[in-house]
Amino acid sequence: MNIIDETFSRYQPDFKKLKAYGFCIENGSFIYEKEIMDGAFLAKLRIDEDGQIEGKLIDLDLNEEYTGIYASHYGAYVSVVQEAYIALLEEIRDRCFVKQFFVSAQSRRTAAYIKKEYETKPEFIFKKYPDYAVFRNNGKWFAVIMNIAGKKIGTDAEEVEIIDVRSDPYITASLKNEKGFHEAYHMNKDNWITIELNDSVDDEIIFSMIDASHMKTERSDAWLVPANPKYYDVIGEFDAKDEILWKQSSDIHVGDIVYLYVGAPYSAVLYKSEVMETDIPYEYKGKELSISRLMRIRKLKRYPEGKYTFEYLNQLGIRAVRGPRRISETISEKFG
Repeated sequence: MNIIDETFSRYQPDFKKLKAYGFCIENGSFIYEKEIMDGAFLAKLRIDEDGQIEGKLIDLDLNEEYTGIYASHYGAYVSVVQEAYIALLEEIRDRCFVKQFFVSAQSRRTAAYIKKEYETKPEFIFKKYPDYAVFRNNGKWFAVIMNIAGKKIGTDAEEVEIIDVRSDPYITASLKNEKGFHEAYHMNKDNWITIELNDSVDDEIIFSMIDASHMKTERSDAWLVPANPKYYDVIGEFDAKDEILWKQSSDIHVGDIVYLYVGAPYSAVLYKSEVMETDIPYEYKGKELSISRLMRIRKLKRYPEGKYTFEYLNQLGIRAVRGPRRISETISEKFG
């Protein structure tokens, strides 16, 4: 990816702002030129009516394009030139462009459909992948839009935008080899499927699969899971970071809500968390515990000690917390 693509990725021009900034219109395109580095270089930008951007940096002493800034290895002077050029591009981007959450036209249509049909906006919850968009119902994911390297799903494209949706295993098995469909990327491969958002699959098919995925989240899946502080310092771990690994119950899936009941001396529900990843391989066998796989959970809330005590759980009809147990939506709502 070159400097222009890196700077303007996920941005679309506001043509009124371009004109106000100083761009001129020539043959239907917006043109801008400015000298930088005390007149040693001339930056040229051309933006067509579709928002496609072309840029060149001209060395005015030689009257030719200065290609040094595109080299993978360069010296201190080239670095200074590159910084000045990028600073100009970023100023134009910040003043004349609008951030786009999604790259492809089909992904934007898909997000618009979800918003209109289910009044659901995308959530950008990943620090490492800030452009990944999660869509939820009842706290459960029913769609995730991501921009990934094509090789991760076996395509030749450098980058591809995809959507993951929930799917029945027999549908997943029948579609995963069809054009535009793949085994689920980063999700359970039996219960999710990946679809390319590059118009290789019709909108109507994608929308119908989103509808089916959303229907699967109509019932909230929430769990009450015991945590014994004698064997694992969950409080210290969650004080240090927002995500931790935890022993996985067989029925727990990505997007489920997990309430951690921390045993004595606390004997109370202290954390509300969300399952971010499942089926992480792990082998451990001890006197008190055996583990065959882990899940990654993300802290959503830390409750005050003494608020949701064992006595409080008794009032909700929960008499014991000996292992992971599914709880009703009514009980889940009691924890807030």
